[in-house]
Amino acid sequence: MNKTLMADDLREKIIANPDVLLDDADVMRALVGANADQNAGNIVDLRSVAMERLEARFDRLEDTHRSVIAAAYDNLAGTNQIHRAILRMLDASTFERFLADLSGEVADILRVDAVRLVLESNLQDTQRATGDAIAIMPEGYVDGYITLGRNMPARQITLREFHKVGGSLYGARAEYIKSEACLKVDLGPDRLPAMLVMGSEDPQQFTPQQGTDLLTFFVGVFERVVRRWLA
Repeated sequence: MNKTLMADDLREKIIANPDVLLDDADVMRALVGANADQNAGNIVDLRSVAMERLEARFDRLEDTHRSVIAAAYDNLAGTNQIHRAILRMLDASTFERFLADLSGEVADILRVDAVRLVLESNLQDTQRATGDAIAIMPEGYVDGYITLGRNMPARQITLREFHKVGGSLYGARAEYIKSEACLKVDLGPDRLPAMLVMGSEDPQQFTPQQGTDLLTFFVGVFERVVRRWLA
């Protein structure tokens, strides 16, 4: 049989990078069609190769599809959670009721085990906690807590593992808290910064890899609500 050999440089390129052929649908169709007309025993059955490639692509596509749906569902569930918590905060008719809801129903909606609002004061002897939902701490406490005392700017949202640093914020629950969210709160001009901390017994509830868009929105509403009560 008279065979036309391909150029050596082309053959070497194909051997060096066979995926170029396998990933090209037109080339694969031509090769499979040519294979159908051949009866020689040394001809490789390219149909099986093509099917394996197609199955692998389908599996990857299916995995991506599942991941996108799961992420969309989690995002929707998280959005609904934040909206419900905000509506509950807005329902409070007094500041006392607002604080009670914060450590009660708002914490339950957000599925966290502890919530505490930290307010700074420049008065003497202020390092104390008052009630389940609020703590009064010395000036500079908020930035120091968020940065763990490091010389760096305090981010508005910090998600991390809880190392029992400043455990007094969680009171008796500090022993069980495994992760926390620290939300820096701006109370407006001429006011010291504040912070909302949320603690969870689940070590994966708050991790640095998580997105912060929803919590950024939540703390923005929270700031406006607290400013209204303090006005």
